[in-house]
Order: sequence, then C-alpha cells, then structure tokens
Amino acid sequence: MSTVNDVVIKIASVNGTGSASANGLLMKSIFRMGIPVVGKNYFPSNIQGLPTWYEVRVTGKSYQARADHVDVMVAMNAQTYARDMAEVTPGGWLIYDSTWPRAQQLNRDDIHVLGIPLSKMCNETFEGARARILLKNIAYVGALAALLSIDLEVISNLLGETFAAKKKLIDANYQAIKLGYDYAIEHFECPLSKTVERMDLTKDHIVIDGNTAAGLGCVYAGATVGAWYPITPSTSLMDAFKSFCKEFRIDEESGGKKFCIVQAEDELSAIGVVLGASWNGARAFTPTSGPGISLMSEFIGFAYYAEVPAVIFDVQRTGPSTGMPTRTQQCDLLSCAYASHGDTRHVLLFPANAEECFYTAIKAFDLAERLQTPVMVLSDLDIGMNDWMCPDLKWDESYQPDRGKVLTAEQLAGMEKFYRYLDSDGDGITYRTLPGEHPKGSFFTRGSGHNKFGGYTEDSAEYQEVVDRLLVKWETARQMMPEPVIRYSNFNKEAILTVGSCDGAALEALDLLQEKGSSLNYCRVKAFPFSDAIREFIAKHERVYVVEQNRDAQLRSLLILDLEIDPAALVPLLHYDGMPLAASFIVDKVIEKRAQGQAA
Repeated sequence: MSTVNDVVIKIASVNGTGSASANGLLMKSIFRMGIPVVGKNYFPSNIQGLPTWYEVRVTGKSYQARADHVDVMVAMNAQTYARDMAEVTPGGWLIYDSTWPRAQQLNRDDIHVLGIPLSKMCNETFEGARARILLKNIAYVGALAALLSIDLEVISNLLGETFAAKKKLIDANYQAIKLGYDYAIEHFECPLSKTVERMDLTKDHIVIDGNTAAGLGCVYAGATVGAWYPITPSTSLMDAFKSFCKEFRIDEESGGKKFCIVQAEDELSAIGVVLGASWNGARAFTPTSGPGISLMSEFIGFAYYAEVPAVIFDVQRTGPSTGMPTRTQQCDLLSCAYASHGDTRHVLLFPANAEECFYTAIKAFDLAERLQTPVMVLSDLDIGMNDWMCPDLKWDESYQPDRGKVLTAEQLAGMEKFYRYLDSDGDGITYRTLPGEHPKGSFFTRGSGHNKFGGYTEDSAEYQEVVDRLLVKWETARQMMPEPVIRYSNFNKEAILTVGSCDGAALEALDLLQEKGSSLNYCRVKAFPFSDAIREFIAKHERVYVVEQNRDAQLRSLLILDLEIDPAALVPLLHYDGMPLAASFIVDKVIEKRAQGQAA
C-alpha cells in the first residue's frame, strides 16, 4: 500500500564531509514542492570526524516535531552502520554505499537494503578527492529523488539559485544528482511505497532556523549593540545579527557602520558591555547558553537591582557543566528565573519555534525598557539550530520602540528635582534618564544599597522599601506578559501544559490521543511571570500533565512557586535525553500516568 507525504528520511554521515549542503538541498526541494517538512540536525561537539545525522520529516499534516521512527536511512558512515540499520522501522529501507562490501551480519530480514556504489560512480566521473567526497553526498540526493518521486526540475532550480555565479558547480552537482537518480531507476523499483507528491501547503512560508530569526528580530527591534562570547548553540544568532547589520545598518552616505558588535573575552564581560550600552540608551543584547548564564549571574543581579534594561538570549543545551553541547534541553528555567544571589525575579519569554523567535525578540526589547530590567528569551538548540517551516515574517511599518519611562530634557528642565528610584505612579516602575540629556537627570547608578532617592544607604527600612517596590514592579510585569496559548473544552478534565519547543510534539500528541478516544485540553505558557489565565486553566482540571525537557520538573516548580499551585494537580512528564521531543513520548507517558493513577 502506497503512503504519500508521510515519510521520515535520515542521513548518517561523518562530520566535516560536506553532507550539510546535500541534506539542505533534499529538504528544500521537498519544501519547494509545496509539502510541509522539518529538518533536525544531530551533530557532534567536535569539528570533524565523528558521526552526524540529519533527519528530514515529510508530513502532509504540517507536524513540526521529531518523529519516533525512520522509514528511509541513508547510511554513509561505516562506523555507525549497525546503529543506523537498527533504527529503520520494519518494512523500511536502508541505502548504503556499496562501493565497499558490508559484513554479512549487517543485515535485517524485515527491511529492504539498497546498495548504490556512490563512491565508485563519483570517483570515475569527477576529478579531485575533495570534490568526489562532496559530490558523493549530492549523488544520494539524486537516488532519493528517484526512490521518493522528488521533482528533478525543482532540484535543478535550487542548484541554479545556490550556485548562480558558478555555472561549473551547477553542472557538476546536477551531474552527481543524475548519477544517483539514473542508478536507482535502473536497479530498483521506483518509486518506493512511500513517496512525496506535490501539495500547496508551503505557499507564503519560509524555512529558517530560530537563531537566524532571532538575529533578524533584534535588527527590527532597533538593537544596535551586541556583545557575546562564542558558545554552542547560540553563536549563530550573533552571526546572523552581524550579517543583517552589514546589510541594513550601513550609512548610505559615509559607508560607516551604525552598529557595534563586541566579541568579549568571556560571558561576564559580554553582559557588562550590554549593560553599559543599555545604560547609555542603546538597545543592546547578548546571546549565550547555560554556562554563560552562570557566569553572567552577578551582572544580571546588578541590572535587576540598579534597574538597567538588558536582553539576553539563552539558547539552552544540556547540562550541568559542559554537558552535551550539541544536544537540546530546557534545563535553565530556574537558573534564569532567579539568576544572581539575593532576592531576584527575572522576566522570561519562551518562543516555541523559529517564527516566534523573530517576534519574541522585538517583544523582549520593549519589555526590558518598559520594566527597566533584564529580559531573557529562552530558546533551545532544537529551535535555534534546526530548520523550521514557518509563515512569512510580517512587519508593522508603524512600529515604534517602547522606551518606557525615559524623561526628556524638557521634562527634566521643568522638574524641581529628579529622583531615580522614586515610584510616583504606583506601578513599581520609576522614571529614568539617559546620560547627557540634562544636568538635572544625573544620578548614581548603584548596585549597592540605595534608597528611593538614589542615595547610598545601609538603613534597613530604606533598603527594604526599594526591594519591596521591585515586587510591585513584578506584579505590573505580570500584566504585560504575552498570554498563553490555550485550547479548551469544558468537557475535558485533563490537560497538557507545556513550554517552548515542546509545542510541536504536544499538539501532535493531542491528535494521537484524540484518535485513541481521549480528548485533553492544552496550554502553552509563553512568559514568566505567569498570567492569571494559567492559574485559572489549571484550576479547571483534575489533572494537568506538565511536559518539559529537563530532569527536575523546573516548569512545574516555577508554576508552584509563582502561582501557589497545589503540587498534586501537576503531573510531570519529563524528557531529558538531549534529543528533541517526539509526540509518542507524551502519548505513552500520559497512558502510563493514567494507569498508575488508577492503580493507586
């Protein structure tokens, strides 16, 4: 029986052999055929030589999560043949380079094994060792095109766009495509029983990774200063910001740069640069990951207490310590929420995909300045470095940055006296000034004890008055947070609540549970502090399954702390092996938890 537009293809190769271009060509070709697709890259933390995998999920239903199986495995790495073969679902296909013989034990009776002499064909056709290695990867794309009915014209057009200035490369790559395609047509029954077929579901959509989208969002938000210390998986965010600034932040008359990017000596220095720039009135940010948050904590606490705006992007990876730098998790929720010593609470924003990274970046800068505090955007490696299909990004040309309570020179001139930390509106947010605006606007920026007038103090009552006001500001912030995404029906007594990149798997799991006759409500939180809508959602259910990607149920803990939720109402479903979450995990865990509850 033939299956259309529902296939998972995984390519196993060696890091540093140029397979990324071939894999991108494969995914984009399917996307150009109007078929929803998502790409996941599983790569090692060294430069080259270790195994790497790229997974392309073709899904006519537009699911965005990782699949829990492999239909077609392209095994290009002899070191991982056994592991790769074991992943193929019964009835699936394993494609390998038959230039060299395989050991007899590397067989399975319940899958189809297709040998294609990719190296031999490329060695006989092309000159140069490096070119042969690269074009061997392109050749397997050609074979997949024949086996899955991918349109060769689409592939050809993509090659033309990619190598528009180098016709010689277009010809060589297309020749490699034809080598694989023609061999598959001649030696195998094509197409397979799993194929792709043109649809019209990718119109007005793009393919982009979360870090690139966030970098673009920073430009549109008006950010002009970025400081960072390179760390996986956040470095490409600053790379994207830099490339966009070179395009959009160059003075047309002088050719001068209207931006400043600083590669600091460490993360502590990077956040220091950001705070200095923000204090001076620039919109500034730093991208990092969990280890960077650890190093930045003292300065983050300073910004909270001195009330200096800052935007921090935490593209989360596994921990603790170095952990697995190229694997994904959501394990920084608590460390970010309460970063630094002393009593601190920080605004967190949780994008769920690449599209939301763009819009969330803009929201983060507005909130940071309105609230005069650090705002952290918690993405993760799955969002930041993988390929996501999302609607075209839209921009409101009428947008004006929300600078918050910044006094102008005219306002200062008309004041009798300016007090930096005096709350005159009752919302916990004081008025601030920018350096050089007016002599009356000068004040000491203090990370040490200060009173509401901005003066140094060690008086207990004066100190407590300031930190209590910060709690008032926290409650004001609660009203400014993006509302959660809620799917609700009065008839459901159970629900799934989740955060960030769990969204795709959770939505798919809801469909799978519905097919099993089980309907659940849904809530995805988008920010911390949590809104009252989340408290009300939880209260309406007998059981809420909290799905997150860490060992210690950090989202569940935050809900209990911030909303004073009864812990018994929140059932943790925890995934933390470093791989992106699959819908089947949620389905299996819900069924398991129900059984445990009934047994009890």
